[in-house]
Amino acid sequence: MLLAMKIKAAITAAVLASPIALTIAPVAPPVNSEITEIAAKPFPYRPAGDFSRDGRPAEAPLREARLATSIKIMNRQVTAGEYARCVDDGGCPKIPHASTIADRPMVGVSWRDATAYAEWLTNKTGLVHRLPTDEEWVFAAGDKDRDEPLPLVDPIDPAQAWIARYEAEANRARPGALDPQPVGTFGRNDNGLQDIGGNVWEWTNTCFLRMTLEPTGAAHVTNTNCGVRVVQGAHRTYMTDFIRDPRTGGCAAGVPPANLGFRLVVEDKGWQALRMIVASVNRL
Repeated sequence: MLLAMKIKAAITAAVLASPIALTIAPVAPPVNSEITEIAAKPFPYRPAGDFSRDGRPAEAPLREARLATSIKIMNRQVTAGEYARCVDDGGCPKIPHASTIADRPMVGVSWRDATAYAEWLTNKTGLVHRLPTDEEWVFAAGDKDRDEPLPLVDPIDPAQAWIARYEAEANRARPGALDPQPVGTFGRNDNGLQDIGGNVWEWTNTCFLRMTLEPTGAAHVTNTNCGVRVVQGAHRTYMTDFIRDPRTGGCAAGVPPANLGFRLVVEDKGWQALRMIVASVNRL
């Protein structure tokens, strides 16, 4: 009861406050403000995961998809300098041997590290920041997305399946440089986003799924593993969520990504302002 009265009083005070007072909180840190909004429209999408039909490997169905609303996404990857501010503020883990050039993409991060940064930025700005889903990433990637189905190999010999995938991905065009390059090195896609499909693969929030296809084409999830997440870049792959260096393994199939980095989706959610008010009341 007492907490409710405090919240009501705080909200009332905020409403009655002058515009000048309202503009001073929260103070956003100097972070990536380059956000691109992309209007929703139909796009071809092949879901992530392993598919089977009648007990044998199957190609994921290619379907026309459409996001429910427009998407706001960073038009470049989070840089090492931006991530360092989160570390200095105690919101992100310090990563040994990570990127040190402030204005280049932050690489050597796990899904957990990227999520920690998103949560820190959400709390600092009052706007929800999160990793994109695989579907959102494919939509935003536009003409840079590579929908190239991999060869289907009988799972009786997993080694042959791995070799076939490795050869297919190795034969695709790949960026020559391994180290993270200056922002803009790999150009813009048709949505205006920079460096999509360059030498930094990007974490998504999508869990690894195994699905069975019915004769009707309907897909049924048979296993969900959120300890492994979808990673997108020059090709789609899957990584264990704590892996920072893809060359060490971590369930990646085929050619491992050169670097692991990320960019975030931004949501303008009104409840964030109320949450900060409640937090300020709890500190009283």
